Amino acid sequence: MAAATEMTNGLAGWLRAQEQKDLLRFVTIGSVDDGKSTLIGRLLHDAHGLYEDQLHAVRRASVRGSTRGEGSTSEIDFSLFTDGLQAEREQGITIDVAYRYFTTARRKFIIADTPGHVQYTRNMATGASTADAALILVDARLGVLPQTRRHAQIAALLGISHVVACVNKMDLVDFDRAVFDSIVRDLRAIGEKLGLRSLHAIPVSALAGDNVVSKSERTPWWAGTTLLEHLETLPVENGARAGAFRLPVQLVLRPGIGYRGFAGQIVSGSVKPGDEVVVLPSGKSSRVTSVDVAGKPVDVAFAPMSIALRLADEIDISRGDVLVHADAPLAVASDVEADLVWMSERPLDRAKSYLLKHTTRTVRAEVASIVYGTDAETLEPVAKSTLVLNDIARVQVRCRAPIFFDAYAAQRATGAFILIDSVTNDTVAAGMITKALEGAERGTSRTLVGDEERRARLGQSGAVLRVLASSLAGAFELGYALERALFDGGRIATVVDEARDARDAAEACARGGLLAIVAGVDADGANGEAVELNGQTLRASSREELVQRVLAAVR
Repeated sequence: MAAATEMTNGLAGWLRAQEQKDLLRFVTIGSVDDGKSTLIGRLLHDAHGLYEDQLHAVRRASVRGSTRGEGSTSEIDFSLFTDGLQAEREQGITIDVAYRYFTTARRKFIIADTPGHVQYTRNMATGASTADAALILVDARLGVLPQTRRHAQIAALLGISHVVACVNKMDLVDFDRAVFDSIVRDLRAIGEKLGLRSLHAIPVSALAGDNVVSKSERTPWWAGTTLLEHLETLPVENGARAGAFRLPVQLVLRPGIGYRGFAGQIVSGSVKPGDEVVVLPSGKSSRVTSVDVAGKPVDVAFAPMSIALRLADEIDISRGDVLVHADAPLAVASDVEADLVWMSERPLDRAKSYLLKHTTRTVRAEVASIVYGTDAETLEPVAKSTLVLNDIARVQVRCRAPIFFDAYAAQRATGAFILIDSVTNDTVAAGMITKALEGAERGTSRTLVGDEERRARLGQSGAVLRVLASSLAGAFELGYALERALFDGGRIATVVDEARDARDAAEACARGGLLAIVAGVDADGANGEAVELNGQTLRASSREELVQRVLAAVR
């Protein structure tokens, strides 16, 4: 009995010690095949952050997947500790974000192992969005690559406090200090251009374990710490807890008569009974009478706790509203400037409106303009007319209703948003608000289906074909003959009557992918029949030949 009590007390003490440790979230970033998964596997293995069954399973998988032949059975493929998807193991690359937890005597860690392939940059941005630190890996043989720059820029945009540059595969360059120093210079130049808060470099070999957990004898010139030692000593900033109070309302709780609580997760700051709070967008204020956690009142609550607030006054509050302290209001605007990471394979359609989800509030919004994009090679601003997969740009966003926010640099949770395609429900972009825009011109409502989508659905590009003849009747005759020929050729076309002043309608049809045929009288009827298409006038000796020329021109 005494032994059981002692064991219980020991376990309780161990759990209390774990609770008191601070937590560091970090993400691995960099180009494909730089060794991110292998580094994390080595870190988990050497820091004793694995269970025995995990270790045995990876050893068996390493033997099955080995191409080294005899003698490889004792070797471990460290990347398999995080690359768990079958497609990842077959292709030898990371595809999805893998999260791993481990603890040391000094700190708890949550690792996000993200893909390096350019195709999965959106996955990398997702994994980095909650990180306190980033490990950016660089292959010592290849140096800094375009994807390294892109990932570093995303880390800077996301406001990651600490960047640790791991120059990996140093064993393949004979631990040459000159190689390490050259890569560090390139990385520091990138860091200065991007405004990274801090950058610390370490020479490592993830496969061999040099300078990961244990100090390497093969780098006598390196006087710095190992990777694990550095991660254990990084300062963890709890800006969310120290910031101004923000509670986006997720749900109104009415479990019974007399109880009305406004539930949500505190994204920054703290709240306690007696605090004066303001409700946005109504601007009405009230006093907090109770702060409830899991159905029980508490003296104080802080980020990132999930709570329910009860107020002294009956105020109309619903999902999407935000509760703040009266002395620390949020900015309110319908037009904002933001940094945008485009995450969709379908390009931005500026003629289309999207759903903008910000905290618990969702509004319709359009990308009103692209201020500038960023060149992946030079990181310099470049002109952009649209955005495609993995593009990063500064944009102006116009919302149909006001949103309440902090600048992303001041508070992540209230400064971030996503754009959603309301037709496909795909998340197409992630944004970080930089500032409100004052006095922006209000545009008209936009379509929910963009021109690119229409053209893709129809499988053709639109155009306006203005057919001309010596008489309007002759022009219509040619127009209908052309419509028949286009339709028989697999194209969708329609004749628009110019006599009803429908030129604008025809151009709208063309933007959506239709071939709009407009009949009109040729000012010089002596030239016979003609078709105006894309600024060119097509003529022929016969109608049949003219139709064939048009068919060839629109394909």
